[in-house]
Amino acid sequence: QLDLLWTRKQNVMYNLFDWPTQKHSKLIILAIANTMDLPERIMMNRVASRLVCPSTLLFRIWDCSKTVQRCVALPLVCLLILAQFFPQLFGNVVAALSGDARRCLDICRRATEICEFARQKRSPEIVRMAHVTEAIDEMFSSPYVNAIRNASLHEQIFLKAILAEFRRAGVEEATVQQIYHHHVALCRMEGLQSPTVSEMMAICSRLGACRLLLVEASNKYLHMRVRLNLGQDDVMYALREE
Repeated sequence: QLDLLWTRKQNVMYNLFDWPTQKHSKLIILAIANTMDLPERIMMNRVASRLVCPSTLLFRIWDCSKTVQRCVALPLVCLLILAQFFPQLFGNVVAALSGDARRCLDICRRATEICEFARQKRSPEIVRMAHVTEAIDEMFSSPYVNAIRNASLHEQIFLKAILAEFRRAGVEEATVQQIYHHHVALCRMEGLQSPTVSEMMAICSRLGACRLLLVEASNKYLHMRVRLNLGQDDVMYALREE
């Protein structure tokens, strides 16, 4: 996933795409990115020049819920212990938490294990939503999730702003200034007073001290780069309303 290889100097990308251009090289690079125009938007000229006749394939935006249902249906059928309605219900629940089908299958497997363990103690039963809920809570529960739930309102809004910027840019890294714009917009939507720049920097610093964020160590102030120290799915799960 090319977005995750982005660095400020882009040395990793350069070396990666330079290898196929070497004499007698038989290497072919297939890269996946969330940003459709990643070469034009992100890549430096020296990196883009390494792309010799690049071929780009764009995937249509997919319906998360329906696709997750299709992805999870076959493994569930193979288990032969699940109710017929379960894939649809299960797909809707997980799609609301995560767009990653791998996470969906992980939860599917864990819910089945929980059910199997329960069957050893009691009479046989099929996998039910109670097992799914337990699996979801188990996979998404962590000290980080609890820290987010106990964070202040503006700290939670700051995390929402980070997710919004990541979705906009397609890269899992942003500057404080970029996040600040989303934070102000979210405050307006909620009818809240927007924090000052100094207050915003303090919020970022507190989240960094809790290790919820990875904050660049520099004196760039608003231009400091920020990353999440946990998955976006975990942040969304922690921020969702009960």
